[in-house]
Amino acid sequence: MGAGLPATRTQRHEPMPETEILPANETGLARAAELLRSGRLVAFPTETVYGLGADATDGTAVARIFEAKGRPRFNPLIVHVPDVASARRIAHFDSTAERLADAFWPGALTLVLPLKPSAGIAPLTTADLPSIALRLPDHPLARDLLRRVARPVAAPSANPSGRISPTSAHHVLSGLNGKIDAVLDGGTCPVGLESTIVATQPRPTLLRPGGLPAEAVEACLGARLGVAGSEITAPGQLASHYAPNARLRLDANAANPGEALLGFGPVEADLNLSPTGDLVEAAANLFHHLHTLDARHPGAIAVSPVPDRGLGRAINDRLRRAAAPRAG
Repeated sequence: MGAGLPATRTQRHEPMPETEILPANETGLARAAELLRSGRLVAFPTETVYGLGADATDGTAVARIFEAKGRPRFNPLIVHVPDVASARRIAHFDSTAERLADAFWPGALTLVLPLKPSAGIAPLTTADLPSIALRLPDHPLARDLLRRVARPVAAPSANPSGRISPTSAHHVLSGLNGKIDAVLDGGTCPVGLESTIVATQPRPTLLRPGGLPAEAVEACLGARLGVAGSEITAPGQLASHYAPNARLRLDANAANPGEALLGFGPVEADLNLSPTGDLVEAAANLFHHLHTLDARHPGAIAVSPVPDRGLGRAINDRLRRAAAPRAG
């Protein structure tokens, strides 16, 4: 964890009780909202992946996210809101942002916009950047929870930093049990890939491909999106990310001895993202299948080629980052 973070429970050597599993009902939602409003960490489902939520206006609560995940201090967080009006109180919306929010919110699109100084967002949430990443999720449980909390909720993926993203409560607990206060169990996330991130200024730019195809954003705007540079301005831009314990070998036509094969299309494989070559199905299965294969402790995981179009662009982005050389 970087210097200057507020002292957290573990730093003060206070024990963390075992993570609560909360049901997707009135009791579970009320408990989750109570915990978030009191500065605690709660994982909750969205349509993309499970997020690890904390009150985005509480610097100590946000610091707990970084501690629980082992997340680098310079990596900003996405802030989740229940409606567009809440987003407008936090950030300056230009005409491009208004058009994209109208077309794709609620949904798997995160907008990076200029932060309003009066918004009260803890600086750690944005990694001290003058911009903020905002999303209105399209998941009834997430939106109900956000309305109850009535505060912006910072929520990166609910997994140890750099590891496979979680699409079920079981995945969350396998990585963070005992490190967070609770997980709201809403079943499996239907999209299965993190949100697409677009910055609107100085020109519309794709910062991260995701669960909304970039082609849909470009069609809405009637223009091609710019390409992000090397500077970290949004989540999901680290070179090594989303990684299983096993090494990944990409664009494989078959598995080598000791490897498991993650297939795509009509191939014989240990698990197949989509035997019919459906990219929507493949996106929904990607992280779940990586979790499953990794739990079998193979020497490596070989992955069939995936077309680099539509959601395949986001799938390949995650696979390239998962296969990248790792620190240490």
